[in-house]
Amino acid sequence: MTMKMMDSYNRKITYMRISITDRCNFRCQYCMPNGIKWVEHEKIMSYEEILTICKIAVEKGIVNFKVTGGEPLVRAGCLGFLRKLKQMEGVQTVTITTNGYYLAEVAEELAEIGIDGVNVSLDVLDAERFDQITGIKGGKDRVLEGIRKCMALGLKTKINAVLLKETEDQIIPLASLAKDNKIDIKFIEIMPVGYGRKTPGVSAKEALERLRTEWPDLKVATKVRGNGPAIYYESRDLIGKIGLIHAVSNPFCEDCNRVRLTSQGVLKPCLCYEAGVNLGAILRSGEGVDALREAFDRAITEKPEAHCFSHLEKMTEHKGMSEIGG
Repeated sequence: MTMKMMDSYNRKITYMRISITDRCNFRCQYCMPNGIKWVEHEKIMSYEEILTICKIAVEKGIVNFKVTGGEPLVRAGCLGFLRKLKQMEGVQTVTITTNGYYLAEVAEELAEIGIDGVNVSLDVLDAERFDQITGIKGGKDRVLEGIRKCMALGLKTKINAVLLKETEDQIIPLASLAKDNKIDIKFIEIMPVGYGRKTPGVSAKEALERLRTEWPDLKVATKVRGNGPAIYYESRDLIGKIGLIHAVSNPFCEDCNRVRLTSQGVLKPCLCYEAGVNLGAILRSGEGVDALREAFDRAITEKPEAHCFSHLEKMTEHKGMSEIGG
């Protein structure tokens, strides 16, 4: 029987981001420009272990899942895992976030699985700058091919662009993709996690001001679009929508409905703090499902009232996003 999972601040927790790997084929400058020290394979949870935790999550009322990495599509068996998660009783939505490099190759199977959404990370449309930011040559055309294929298959497709100072001039070109396509373009303030602490960004407010120079009639869309915190805007001149996530400048903590599961099985109630409960270790210890349920409850109870991105001296999480789960 599914229950409502409430934290100590009366927030209903319904959404879990699952990192299935810390590995990625890109080396984005604001994430892992020099790579990271990979976690040993034996420390990464198996798909069976992740599914066991997901079953408990569903029992608790967490019914919406986002699968992330690193880059999830570099892990063998990712599509089979997505299929099993999507078919799990009680699950409402399963979406995936990807850098898009392998997307064209798997788009048809994602559609066949019935995936509820594909989020593609894309910060620039210029090929040379794409290579510089991602550390990979010639990837832009592959990413765009994957996006086009997803749209042609009728998959709900979104582009995620991090608001970097160096790519501020790309805001309008990226948003323009929504002019003739049924696609959402979502701009995200860079969070001070890992290399993000040292990367100059642009606020969502500044981005909106720039967007309104091109589409003055932009107004908040009334229809909810997904499980995340983005505020979406619409214009009569756009088929798609434009989303903004004010993660730093205007926190959405009072409505936060999410937890994160790292690839090593740590359930993190907040991105800002190191605190978390190691469900993977409990699962492997053989303590049983009841111990997992109790640990799950404890993690939700420990979810803080708000993050501390505006007071970095209070921040205790020092891992990068690829290690936590993007």
